[in-house]
Amino acid sequence: MPKHKKAKKGTEPKEFRSGFVAIIGRPNVGKSTLVNRLVGQKVSIVTSKPQTTRNRIQGIVNRKNAQIVLIDTPGWHDAHNLLGRQMLSEIVEAIEGVDVLALMADANSGIGADNDGILQRAAEFKGPAVLLLNKIDRIPKEKLLPLIADYSKARDFAAIVPISALTGDGIEEALSEIINLLPEGQPLFPTDQFTDQPERFLAGEIVREKVMALTKQEIPHSVAVLVDTFEESPSLIRIRATIYVEREGQKGIVIGKGGAMLKSIGTQARVELESILGTKVFLELFVKAQPEWRNSASMVKQLDWHTQIEQLGGNESEDTETP
Repeated sequence: MPKHKKAKKGTEPKEFRSGFVAIIGRPNVGKSTLVNRLVGQKVSIVTSKPQTTRNRIQGIVNRKNAQIVLIDTPGWHDAHNLLGRQMLSEIVEAIEGVDVLALMADANSGIGADNDGILQRAAEFKGPAVLLLNKIDRIPKEKLLPLIADYSKARDFAAIVPISALTGDGIEEALSEIINLLPEGQPLFPTDQFTDQPERFLAGEIVREKVMALTKQEIPHSVAVLVDTFEESPSLIRIRATIYVEREGQKGIVIGKGGAMLKSIGTQARVELESILGTKVFLELFVKAQPEWRNSASMVKQLDWHTQIEQLGGNESEDTETP
């Protein structure tokens, strides 16, 4: 698959390189799918609903010549509540101090006016930036070159790489371009670590993913999950979590007739958590209606796992590796 700019032959880095790469883009362009594929483990939840990602999530990619710390970010959108504004601030904070900026765009959508904000943010970034044109498995090849030309006028990208995060087409080429732009340096994390987020936060995210996947259209943006307890023993992890929605009617949908929906959510979440964590999981779920929680400063703050760790007194600050 052609790309706009190609690295010269023989320019591959000979020294080990490492650094941080922020991935930004509009909602639902495939950022989390790309991060999970490159890391080789699930570090970000993925659904068909936009604005699934709400926090900065680090996924650590290890290659023989580099360690790349990818920062998955919420989708760039027009914020209408406190949660939305917090999500936008997550993007801004993710960009600060990174070595490379990766802007991801949906090749099917064209450049469009709705990309103006994110392109402006990319233009303000002082370091090298690459453009990843995703979902090329859904677009005729003859439409790619005009689209690449349009994006080239918007920002002087170090490379423009067509990819499919879903099929894997072009992603190693994209990673190679990114590695070429990283500074020389030793690994920033142990090579057997693939994320910085604690297991406690990941558990809540997996539950939220199942709620979003199984419930009706009105639920996804109104749901939050907080893990109340996370107790580990040699053979079992006990997790107690509360699913928050905004209205009593939504609470009824999440619970379902005779508790059937909540049972399905819990079963699917438990099975996936056991696969990720490598041990038996006892998962207990509760549902609570909390009106306007997306505009509640205390609630929005709790959804940031950094805040959760602070509230726990730092007990999990060193427990960042998911087995």
